[in-house]
This record gives sequence, structure tokens and C-alpha cells, in this order.
Amino acid sequence: MAYFSELNGKRVLITGGSKGIGFDIAQAFASLGATVIITGRNESHLLEAVEQLKTFHEDCSFLVADMQEVESVYTMVDEAVKGMGGIDILVNNAGVNIPKLALEVTEADWDQIMNTNLKGLFFCTQRAGKYMISQGHGKVINIVSQMAFVGYFKRAAYCSSKGGAVQLTKALAVEWAKHQINVNAVAPTFVETEMTKTMFEDQHFYEDVLSRIPLGQLARPADVTGAVLFLAADLANFITGETIKVDGGWTAI
Repeated sequence: MAYFSELNGKRVLITGGSKGIGFDIAQAFASLGATVIITGRNESHLLEAVEQLKTFHEDCSFLVADMQEVESVYTMVDEAVKGMGGIDILVNNAGVNIPKLALEVTEADWDQIMNTNLKGLFFCTQRAGKYMISQGHGKVINIVSQMAFVGYFKRAAYCSSKGGAVQLTKALAVEWAKHQINVNAVAPTFVETEMTKTMFEDQHFYEDVLSRIPLGQLARPADVTGAVLFLAADLANFITGETIKVDGGWTAI
């Protein structure tokens, strides 16, 4: 059996797809023959990423959108569907964190995190869901975090947003099951990317994180991508409302 061969020709929208985890996911789908549109706020980063994606699949493209602005999100989804002729898979990867002690979190910090990680995710899924319902099929995969299940220092707002996203995943899965739409999530631990490199220059922080992961290392983007591909493939057609933890055992303790 050629696993994931059914992803060839699928129409995939990935938010936050120009770097890190999102870009790795986009590369994987493109290499399997899917038409991929990535989104983000930085056009130059998106252009660079799409040039690389086109080496796998010529039809890959990008759209500029701000996940904190609902009308921008709606327009982005509409344009993506128009460009691809539909949407089979939505990967909600865009997210933000502002590490601060709880007593130092400002209203602006809270709003930025919630508006991106939860509000933006919902309205993006809502808009895509409208098209998926009319098609009678679709898969939504939310990139959440192990912080939806455990607490950690300087993560009060972030944990709240990701916990909400896990519950939202369940609610939408139940509501849209009759339309044959699967809604699931992937919850990574700390992932080693260019964007997190500076964070791990703090040796104390790095050692503390590793001490909490039984497998003894940080996750790689490919570890997250593997779970996403599984949920997108026919192998997971009877799975909905679930969150796969890609955390090296952190939440098992």
C-alpha cells in the first residue's frame, strides 16, 4: 500500500506556512502532489517559501493575511477556495506567544495571543467550514500545544488560548460530523526551529525543558508533520475530535 498517495491532488490551505512547522507541513503536502496555499503576514517570507514549494508542485502559492483581523481571514479563505476550486484540508498553524509572568501580562498581550491563537483560528475554520459543508467533506487540523494540557512558566495567556483551541476542536468535530468533516488537532512540545533557536540560548531554560521530556530531546518539525499527514490521510477517516500529542512523553508524567 502506498501510504498518503491519496493526498495527491488535494487542495490544502496552511496558515502560518512560511517558516518553521508550517513550512515543513507545506513541503510535505507539496511533495505528495497536493496543491498548497500558505498564508502569513510577511510577503517576502511567503515569496521565498513558495519558490521552494514550487520545486515540488508548481501550483503552490501564497496569500497575505492577518489572523487577528476577521475580514482579512474571510477574504483569505475565499481567495484560497477560488484559486484552488475548493478546499479539502485546512491546517491552522498560525500562532503567537508572548512569554511573560502572569502579573506582567498586559491587555494588549492577552488580546494579541487570543485573537491569533483562538479567535483567528475559529473564524478561519468557520469560513473554510462553509465550503467544506457544501462539498460534503473536509479535514481541519489545528496545531495547538502540549500547553493545552499542562501549565508552564510565563504561559498564562498562551495556555489559555491553546486549551480553548482543543475544546473548539471537539465542539466543531461534533457539530460537523454529519457533514463528513473531520476536525482534529496536533499538540507539540517545544520544537527546534530557527524561530525558537534564540529562546534556547538560555541554558537554564533549555535544560529545564529537556528534563521534562522523557525522550530527552526537542521535537523536530518533521515530528509534527508526521501527525498532520496521518490526520489528513484516509488512515484517519474515522478519527474526529481528537488531539494527538507530539510531546516526547511530557504529558504522560
